Amino acid sequence: MIIRDIHALRGPNYWSVNRHKLIVMVLDIGDMEQRPTNTIDGFHERIKEKLPTLYEHSCSEGCPGGFFMRVEAGTWIGHVIEHIALEIQTLAGMDTGFGRTRGYGEEGVYNVVFSYMEEEVGLYSAKAAVRLAMALVENKPYDLEADIQIMRQIREKVRLGPSTGSIIEEAEARNIPWMRLNQNSLCQLGYGVNQKRIQATVTSQTSNIGVEIACDKEDTKFLLEKSEVPVPRGEIIRTEEELKASVNYIGYPLVIKPVSGNHGRGITTNIQTWNEALHGFASAKLISNAIIIERYLEGEDYRLLVINYKLVAASIRTAAHIVGDGKTTIQGLIDLTNQDPKRGYGHEKVLTLIEVNDMTLNILEEKGLTPLSVLNDGEVLKLKDTANLSTGGTAEDVTDLVHPYNIFMAERIAKIIDLDICGIDIITTDIGQPLPETGGAVLEVNAGPGFRMHLSPTKGLPRNVAGHVLDMLYPLGSSSRIPIIAVAGTNGKTTTTRLIAHMARMKGYKVGYTTTDGVYIQNRLMMAGDCTGPASAEFVLKDPTVDFAVLESARGGLLRAGLAFKNCDIGIVTNVAADHLGLKGIETIEQLARVKSVIPDTVFPHGYAILNADDDLVYEMRESVKSNVALFSLDENNERIIKHGKSGGLYAIYENGYITICKGEWKMRVSKAINVPLTFEGKAIFMIQNLLPAVLAGYIENFSIEDMKLALESFVPSPALTPGRLNMFRFRHFDVLVDYAHNPAGLSALKQMIDKMDGYPKVGIIAGIGDRRVEDNIEIGAVAASMFDKVIIRQDKNLRGKTEDEIIEMVYSGIKSVDPNKPVSIITQENEAVAIAINTAEEGSLLVLCTDAVQESLQLIMKFKEDEAKRLYDFE
Repeated sequence: MIIRDIHALRGPNYWSVNRHKLIVMVLDIGDMEQRPTNTIDGFHERIKEKLPTLYEHSCSEGCPGGFFMRVEAGTWIGHVIEHIALEIQTLAGMDTGFGRTRGYGEEGVYNVVFSYMEEEVGLYSAKAAVRLAMALVENKPYDLEADIQIMRQIREKVRLGPSTGSIIEEAEARNIPWMRLNQNSLCQLGYGVNQKRIQATVTSQTSNIGVEIACDKEDTKFLLEKSEVPVPRGEIIRTEEELKASVNYIGYPLVIKPVSGNHGRGITTNIQTWNEALHGFASAKLISNAIIIERYLEGEDYRLLVINYKLVAASIRTAAHIVGDGKTTIQGLIDLTNQDPKRGYGHEKVLTLIEVNDMTLNILEEKGLTPLSVLNDGEVLKLKDTANLSTGGTAEDVTDLVHPYNIFMAERIAKIIDLDICGIDIITTDIGQPLPETGGAVLEVNAGPGFRMHLSPTKGLPRNVAGHVLDMLYPLGSSSRIPIIAVAGTNGKTTTTRLIAHMARMKGYKVGYTTTDGVYIQNRLMMAGDCTGPASAEFVLKDPTVDFAVLESARGGLLRAGLAFKNCDIGIVTNVAADHLGLKGIETIEQLARVKSVIPDTVFPHGYAILNADDDLVYEMRESVKSNVALFSLDENNERIIKHGKSGGLYAIYENGYITICKGEWKMRVSKAINVPLTFEGKAIFMIQNLLPAVLAGYIENFSIEDMKLALESFVPSPALTPGRLNMFRFRHFDVLVDYAHNPAGLSALKQMIDKMDGYPKVGIIAGIGDRRVEDNIEIGAVAASMFDKVIIRQDKNLRGKTEDEIIEMVYSGIKSVDPNKPVSIITQENEAVAIAINTAEEGSLLVLCTDAVQESLQLIMKFKEDEAKRLYDFE
């Protein structure tokens, strides 16, 4: 078996609009196509023995054990691999269960699709599933436990921590979009100008000075002490000499900890002797040069969590510990404790496994114990110096027991340190009494406090503390989003995108938009190239200056990674034509339509899907959308439009020479088509088709008719505004038109305009495309033969898997099938083809360059234009 391709989807996609996290593996099963599972001796028994938990997979049988029934009756190995990949993720602590295995369009080749929780784990599970399946087929041993442990380790490395994860989960529950900005915990909530950032539990609103103070325990203690907040008596030291003096001044018992530290690192508590003090000093020195030495206080360890300067949760924390039974070793008791189903690897469960590390061994050594020692019955042994959950500690919620004075004190401390989110560690014998009355004290104030103990306490009520963070970042009435208009289709996407962006910009919006020639922020090109995929869309949505997004969304990005956004306000589909078929498993135009339908399917219920009523496949998309539908048509007598209008629907038509918006029986004429530069005085019918969805989008976004009219009539096709889209260059004796038409449908639409234009002879400079079907390139040649008097065949720089001769032959045969006598020149280099065409152009001729290297072609033609102007100037 060969894995041809494997990639992760991260948003709405061809396979599912609702399941965004999917692995798609293109798997060539080779001769296994002839060997279903019921023909492989012992396979059924081996897979049941290796993965008995697959019994829970009902598969298409719809009942427990359904998958095993399919294996016994006979199914293909790709289907088996899908289920293995899902199950081994579940065994590694990531329960996920959506899968599909479908033909790729070639015999023995399949799309194996399954869900994941962590992308890197999903990719690993795909490859591991193939290895395990082959081992089962060949009856070879396989170490599945090793794979499962690797997946756990990957998960802990790449996943968001429990605190960040809880905020993200709460954001998703509130329909607030988010994006991960790095490999750690830096995340963006919201889009564009309405974005906020979080990193663990530090937000973009958190005071930097507050964080600095909290990280400096000396400054924290000084400020609290000056504000009459109870703190333990102590000093900051740096040397052993200072340690000796401090011990004599403060007296035992003591606590020694680093000034800069977290997660309990370098802390030694309940120090009773000088040797213990020296050891604690050395441990703290590994973390920080400056050391805090304080009086050790008796009592319980409490964490008070303050968000937006209000106490929202409190927990009592207990360090990892065991209780002796008089017969079991310390290691045995730890192992028994770790068998608690609430404990797991890293952060996968409520509690963390207790690890015997250097801290534990040091504690045992100080007490004259080893892991093989046996504790007396009922004897309690603390295994860690701190009560952190990450080291195996436990927590009990006591929020409802906190005395009002202590609430007041905690909220005041947050203001003193100036932290909108902070964790306050105190020690007291009774949290239900004022801290000064119990002789307790504030030990620390923590920036970026962990939420885990409050979200999933060992005992007591869980608290949705993440909800308070979102309340703070997005108060009632505020928005996390910006308008998003997504544009899909085979042809016309870029022009429609640019026109909508132009209208929005004239309304005063700061627009970010993506196109096949680049990403633009406020009309400035930020990234050049084909930028119609999810990475480009994310670029716009991450920009903090953008308050309106128009995103061209092409099939390639949808198939490769899915959409970058879950929902849009308006989704437009211009048309669907036979282009890019035979690529990425998309063999038919119906499948291509399904790819493009992802855009309207993701429109918010209150938004609009704008669909082409003249295109059967696009019109059918209205059946699956959950939003409002607006239609457009070049034919005002289109029965679909008439029916839609009678039901009070919104639509746009081309009628009596006008671009017109209709709502039910009401008509609103926006502009006469001949007054819109894009239409070339009404000759470019396909451009009129692009105007219709654009004005509908503007109307839905509450742009006035007057504003849209001004925008349409000021939008002049040019290298600056519409590079490569009907760019006309007027030379002294001939004209050159540059257009992006790159498929039969686009070329046919351009033909309708060329047929109406003056100019003779009409010379077309065209090219076939290496990754298109043979019939597509032949049709390009056939259309070119019908629209041009002479044809020059050039070549793209990227031949995309075919040779020059192969591509030229396809296009050439298409030309000759229409007109065997058509003059044809073959000049493979585009710049050479353009130069020869211009230098030999006849007076009154029209040269039409169909190019995908838009910027290079435009620069070349403008250079010829400049040279002509210089010659004319010199002559005069």
